[in-house]
Amino acid sequence: MISSDTPRSPARAPRLRAALLALALALPAAGCSLFDAPPVQRGNRVDQDLLAQLTPGVQTQADVQSLLGPPSATGTFDRNEWYYISSVTRMRPGTTGSVLDRQVVAMRFDERGTLRQIRRLGEDDMRDDVGMVGRTTPVPGTERTVLQALFGNIGRIGAGGLGLDQQGPGTGPGR
Repeated sequence: MISSDTPRSPARAPRLRAALLALALALPAAGCSLFDAPPVQRGNRVDQDLLAQLTPGVQTQADVQSLLGPPSATGTFDRNEWYYISSVTRMRPGTTGSVLDRQVVAMRFDERGTLRQIRRLGEDDMRDDVGMVGRTTPVPGTERTVLQALFGNIGRIGAGGLGLDQQGPGTGPGR
């Protein structure tokens, strides 16, 4: 067996300990950027340059649709009201997500389909009743107690299922 008689340098131990501590603190902090998800664009975002090309009283529904694409939604009771809705969201660890930017452009057409009004709806115009929800929907039958698991099958299987009421071959009714 080979043994080393050279003692370790006592001055190296604190430096090594400090370097390991710095590394242990830096690695988790560097990993946090991995969990910062990129922004996600949802909906039909209206470009300002394209919106500037629209003039009320001139364009029709077909013109608007060819320029901006189909609307995200139309009015529930009035199909002449079009909405272009978009949002930019970002998911973060431990949260339900956050809305970074939301844009709603409302367009009103007359009975002939001619554009009459363009409105950009701001945060004050929007109701925030429908938000992101972090809850999960419970599924029936997935959460059973210990007693339900033990006694849940009592009465579900009749005596015929256990083979207790069988009389043997050729002894049943009509034989």
